[in-house]
Amino acid sequence: MRICIFGAGAVGSHLAVRLARGGHDVCCVMRGPHLDAVRANGLTLKVGDTHLKARVKASADPAELGPQDVVISTLKATGIGALATGLAPLLNDDTAIVFAQNGIPWWYDLGLPARHPDIPDLSFLDPGGQLRAAVPKRRIIGGVIFSSNEVIAPGVAANLSPERNRLLIGECDDRRSDRIARLRAALNDAEIESPDVKEIRETIWSKLLTNMSMSVLCLLTGQTARGVRDDPALQDVIPRLLDEANMVATHYIPAVKRVTRTGPAPDHKPSILQDFELGRVMEIDVLVRAPAAFARTAGLATPMLDLMAALAIRKARDKGLDQG
Repeated sequence: MRICIFGAGAVGSHLAVRLARGGHDVCCVMRGPHLDAVRANGLTLKVGDTHLKARVKASADPAELGPQDVVISTLKATGIGALATGLAPLLNDDTAIVFAQNGIPWWYDLGLPARHPDIPDLSFLDPGGQLRAAVPKRRIIGGVIFSSNEVIAPGVAANLSPERNRLLIGECDDRRSDRIARLRAALNDAEIESPDVKEIRETIWSKLLTNMSMSVLCLLTGQTARGVRDDPALQDVIPRLLDEANMVATHYIPAVKRVTRTGPAPDHKPSILQDFELGRVMEIDVLVRAPAAFARTAGLATPMLDLMAALAIRKARDKGLDQG
């Protein structure tokens, strides 16, 4: 398959190396020193003491890469507008676009099952409707990433979760399709787990449960996920946050598995805290504002999440890292 990774930073570089080594024709849209290094020396993925290398075509200009079978966008929600303006040269008649991102996606209302409860106006996730104009429903594949990676040097990414690397995918209307089957097979063959997903929005909410509660709590406290979980001062706070998050998610998708405070927690900082510390615009809209809007539309009382959202928005705004 011809596969373009659009926005090949840490996660995208991981996918690119795995898929290229799996025999696929992989190219990357990237920029800066990372692009320069990949052009000169190829792309390297460090997994423990192992270095996996791949030669991929890379450019900051999608027009240099040509039409693809699949485009996998690993852009954060804060930068996804770049896809709308750069996508056209990568498309043929049936190119699929995988939106692999955190939080509530801009396309959530497209292909929505009839049984799904009413949802809020999510137009703030696609200002001006740029993505909606550039990407018709027929091209959209939903994606949810479970993989921790970082760029440790130009041209070199490190995978921090070798025991858990997944990209779960599904059509936005949850229909079965040959293209999902083919892409899922390619991912699994490349050692990127991609099990069957019956309802993509269930997967979206399953990951969002942690991001909208624990990750935001990490942002507010400056602690890692494990630090938050083990902090004695937060022992009574965490269950109440998760109760509210579970209530919102299961109102919209009853099949979502509830998240509790038990279980392992990684000793690393979630991306929203990393972005704050690096002075980058944070994914406040998709991880904080959108879930709060869903709660309001459902008429659910979520005082803990409301307070967290207000504090997170204020923290972002004070540092000039707010999307709005």
